[in-house]
Amino acid sequence: MTIHHIHQPKESNNQTYLSNQRNLVIALLITAIVMIAEIIGGLLANSLALLSDAGHMLTDILALGLSLVAMRFAQKPPTPSKTFGFHRLEILAAFFNGMLLVFISFYIFYEAYHRLLHPQEIKGLFMLVVACIGLLANGIGLILLRKTAHTSLNVKSAFLHIVGDTISSGGVIVGGLIILYTGWYLVDPLIGIFIGILILRGAYALIIESIDIFLEATPKDINVEEMLDELRKIKGVKDVHHLHLWTITSGINAMSAHVLIDDLLISSSSYILKEIKSLLHNKYRIEHSTIQFECKFCGDDLLHYHVHT
Repeated sequence: MTIHHIHQPKESNNQTYLSNQRNLVIALLITAIVMIAEIIGGLLANSLALLSDAGHMLTDILALGLSLVAMRFAQKPPTPSKTFGFHRLEILAAFFNGMLLVFISFYIFYEAYHRLLHPQEIKGLFMLVVACIGLLANGIGLILLRKTAHTSLNVKSAFLHIVGDTISSGGVIVGGLIILYTGWYLVDPLIGIFIGILILRGAYALIIESIDIFLEATPKDINVEEMLDELRKIKGVKDVHHLHLWTITSGINAMSAHVLIDDLLISSSSYILKEIKSLLHNKYRIEHSTIQFECKFCGDDLLHYHVHT
């Protein structure tokens, strides 16, 4: 017999969604305002750092907009053709955001290379003032998205975009001070290279995490051997095989398994199912589980379990 269990969305989930959406909208507006300021300031100061950061913010606006669209689609109910709903759109958005960060970092490297070969005069004071405004605005964005970045990969990707902007603004401030007091213009492209490396590092982690979810890899916070031991300790469970673990989207893990028990009536085995569901939900945060009870082994290779990779 096969028993399916899906945790229904709670009211708190809707409140979290609305909060995340509101914070993303505010972050998008702040980013748009700062982008315009940095474009104007970069042109007036002739600063590659400011112009590159403005370009970064333009892609951030696109990324934040993509995140908002993905969040809206993720709330759509399942359909006959998409029985898990549209949750994976969140991961898809995070993946494309990571790719955008990669292209941004390489563009910064390209521009910095040309500036190193051909240094240009930069207005340090103007550059410094605009960078300070950008740093303040990005700080507000980080505060808005910091908490939810730990629970949503999509929000995490938007958070990383703003982290990159914050680092960029800090680097531009340092560069502006050095240029203002020393006149050493090469610091502008050097800081750009440093910023690019930091952005590339964050992008790599985001892309790898997204790919793991698409490949239905085992959630990193779940120890498979430990889970098997815990399941086998439940009274009435003789063995567990054909175990599969994967992530549907950020914070929603899933599992399917064959559980070997004694030959019991459905009503008699209900307590075993209750114990299994309690363990999966409370200790491993499994939001969707499919448990198939068996009273004898169902075929070949049953002493081995399989994990989605």
